[in-house]
This record gives sequence, C-alpha cells and structure tokens, in this order.
Amino acid sequence: MRPIGTDPRSVPVGTVQGVAGYFRTSREECAVATEEPETSQRDPPPVSLCIQLSSAEAPASMENVAVFDSPGKGRGLRATKEFWAGDVIFSEASISAVVFDSLADRICHSCFRRQDKLQRCGQCKFAHYCDRTCQRAGWAEHKQECGAIKAYGKVPNENIRLASRILWRLDKDGGVVSDAQLATLEELEDHVADMQEDELKEFKVDIHNFLDYWPRGSKQHTVDHISHIFGVINCNGFSVSDQRGLQAVGVGLFPNLCLVNHDCWPNCTVILNHGKIELRSLGKISEGEELTVAYVDYINLSEERQRLLKTQYFFDCTCEHCTKRIKDDLKMAGCEVDGVKPSDEQVKEATDYCFEMMDKLDKARLKGDYHEVVKICKECLEKTEPVLADTHIYLLRIWSSLSEVQAYLQYFDDAAEYARKMVEGYMKLYHPNNATLGMAAMRAGVTHWQAGQIEVGHGMICKAYAILMVTHGPTHPITKDLEAMRVQTEMELRMFKQNEYVYHSMREAALKNKPMTMMHEPKSVEEGIKNLFHRRK
Repeated sequence: MRPIGTDPRSVPVGTVQGVAGYFRTSREECAVATEEPETSQRDPPPVSLCIQLSSAEAPASMENVAVFDSPGKGRGLRATKEFWAGDVIFSEASISAVVFDSLADRICHSCFRRQDKLQRCGQCKFAHYCDRTCQRAGWAEHKQECGAIKAYGKVPNENIRLASRILWRLDKDGGVVSDAQLATLEELEDHVADMQEDELKEFKVDIHNFLDYWPRGSKQHTVDHISHIFGVINCNGFSVSDQRGLQAVGVGLFPNLCLVNHDCWPNCTVILNHGKIELRSLGKISEGEELTVAYVDYINLSEERQRLLKTQYFFDCTCEHCTKRIKDDLKMAGCEVDGVKPSDEQVKEATDYCFEMMDKLDKARLKGDYHEVVKICKECLEKTEPVLADTHIYLLRIWSSLSEVQAYLQYFDDAAEYARKMVEGYMKLYHPNNATLGMAAMRAGVTHWQAGQIEVGHGMICKAYAILMVTHGPTHPITKDLEAMRVQTEMELRMFKQNEYVYHSMREAALKNKPMTMMHEPKSVEEGIKNLFHRRK
C-alpha cells in the first residue's frame, strides 16, 4: 500500500490551531461503537455524497479530452481544448471502492470519513458507518457483500472485496456504467503475464480465495475474467483519501483515470475532492497535448524511478527527465562554499554515511524511540551538512524526519528550522505546483507558527495556499482551512509589526488558555500526499 499522508482528526476549521490539528493526535486508537442498527433488506434511495461545486469549479465534461494512441505508451488521453493552471479537466466517481483492511473499523464504508464513533452493520458485523444515513447510502453496494461475508464466515482482504464489488456492479450495469466512461474494464491492461513469480503466487492465492468467497447465487465468471479484474486493480487501483485528503483510507477503480499515462514531470495532478477524483492542470496545456500524471515521486533519482515504474507498472519510462537524468546531479550534489566544492570522494562518503544512518533512523522510528531518532539525525547532520548540498535527497529525508519528530516532541524552534530547510530544497527540485511541495510548505508554516515565528510562518502558509489552489482547488477542505489560516496569520503579522511585545504576550496568554496537545505520532517517512496510485506490495 502507498499511503497518501498523515492521520488527521476532526479539528476546528478557520483557525491556525485548526490547521495545526492536521499534524497532531493522541496515541489512543479511535473508539469503535458497538451499536448495531438494523439493516434494511430493500434497496434504499441513492444519497449523493458530493457537494455542489461552484460554477468556476464545476466538473469538466469528458468532451474536453479524447482517447488517442500515444507513441510508445499505447492509449492515452489528450486535451481537446486549452487549459490553464488549476483547471479541472475532468472529475470522475469510482466504479467501486473499499476501505483498507487495517482501517475497516475506523473509517465509514460509505463516505470514507474518519469518525471517533462508528456504527456497525448488524448483519455482517464488518461494515461500519457514520450513522443510518451513510448506512442507507452505502446499502446498494454493501447488500450483496453483506450476504457473502455472512455465508463465507469471515472477511476477505481488500483486493477480493473490491474485485467482488466491481463484478457485482458490472453484472448489474454492464461494462459501461456511465455515459462519460471512455473505456470498459475489458479494454484496460492487467499485466498478469508480466508479473514476477512471487507476485504471481500471491495473485493466485487471492483468486483462489475469491472463488471460495464468491456466492453461488451470483453470476459465475471465468477464471480468466476474474484474473483480469484483479490485474486491473493491481495496476490501476487509486488510493481513496479521508475527508481531509491527507491519509489513504481505501482503494477504488476509476476507468477514465486509468487512461492517463505517466510522465515524471507531468502537466496534471490528481486529487480526491468530495468523493470524486479530479484531474487538474498544473500549468498551460495546449489543445492536442497529451495529459500526464506522475505514478511515482519525482524526488527519486531517474534510475530509481525507472526501476519502480518497471517493477510496479511494467513499462520503461522514456520521458525527458529520465533519459536526460534532469536534476539527478542536484539530488546527489555536494555543498559549494565560497566557490569551493567537496571532492567526489567526500560526497560519496557523506552519502554512504547518510544511507547507513537512515537505516538506524527507520528502526528507531518503528520502535517509537523518538529521542533516539533525534540523536541519530543530529549526529548525521553534524557530519554531512557541511558536505552535502541542500538538494541532496538523503539530507532532505533527514531534515524531514527530524522536523516531524521534533514537532511531535514540541521542540518547535528546531522543527521549524529543519522544515524550512526541507522546503527550500524541495523548491529547487519539484515542479512549482507540485502537491508534495505545497503540503511541505503547509507543514513548515504550521511549525513556524507554533514556534512563534509569525513572519516566516505566514509566508510559508501563503506559498502553500497558492500551490494548493492549483493542485486541490478552492473547494477542497484543506484549501478552505488554509485560506482561513492565511487570513488569521495575516492579522497576527500586522499585530506583530505594530507591537512585538503585545503580540507575544497575547499569543502566550492564548496558548495558556488552550494548551497545545501532542503532535501526530510520526509514521513511515514515505507519508505525504504523493504516490496516489494504489499498488499492492
């Protein structure tokens, strides 16, 4: 699984503390409600889970794109009109989606919201919902699943549950479930023939378990057809995020999105907004230009991106950034001071040392020994910061880990310094409208605010807001909260410039009245809103 990001809780909207809440939580697990509402045996009327968008953000028609044969890539999508940064090229609902196994009792199975208290289906005892409204809205999809789980006697994994829901949907609606669908699932690649032996073995186990789980009363399908559906999920499943868009909580299948090809420096990004994915333009796209998104994170070296794409998506990337290894030199560069650069041997030694320390760092994080993480990071930085450039990807990873852990431990001054360094490095590597850069700037802005550094904090928040207006759009919950935060920090900045003493006195009094809670416990360093394409490992 490839998570989208951190683990948010419900927070007050419209305050700096509210946005800061994206990065804090307690160690306790969410409580699971025991109330078991009755499950209707009739299909309830459908309930829309998407809010009405403004006219400026109205979902674009699929008439704005066309399927074509992309040289060396097979089928792709191209624009049939001109687009500009932040334009929604199209939006799409999933054919079906399921909650991850690990979050099944903490996420609503209908609206995919995280709630502290969920109600459990009284029939299968597996599906959880916010309330009866969500249960009724999700019943059309859950009805057959509910009976199958009861008959099977246990709950199959998320891949089997998603494949089953997709097949039930296809059996009901046919290969094209909406007028806007540009391709049937039969036309999508499954790459089963390209799988390695160990992956194929796990794949066959899933199919075997699916056949045991699939109800005898449902339409029966050939093993080849079932294998194709599993293969399509494996290659094209898309992570579904929670209501804040910060954490991957499930996986779904979006047929039109499957047609968008990869480029390491893409012209589009994908975000989940109010229950639908949106393909958004990162800059000007000319009529006839191919639409592309990044399947893997650009922060990796070209060789590593190519390896990941070959292993996970079964193709060789020949984009300009891979063939010319653009910015690879920056990602492994030495630090130049007064025109003097370290030798290649010094850079290699510092790089190897960083790599060794990152292994120790990861082990300490897994143990939850965050003071040890800080010690390891600082030892590493003491030796490597004078040698490695601020764009070196190992140094960026150390800064990212240290800023996150220091913020969790509430050493906000140190956390702010390393978050700022991380953002400055990212700005030299990422596309100006990259969502990962925007989220890093948001995190840095929050951390600087927590450290009382209102000038830098406000600047970072403004930068994050500008990026997220393009990548997420004005209706996304994160963008709305960032707008409120931008307004508040702007007022605080004016107060600060008028009288620093009064500002800090008022801020200290406010924080004493509302004690700052523990930060979100650090997870894997791979967290962040990147790698949106779900891939089973």
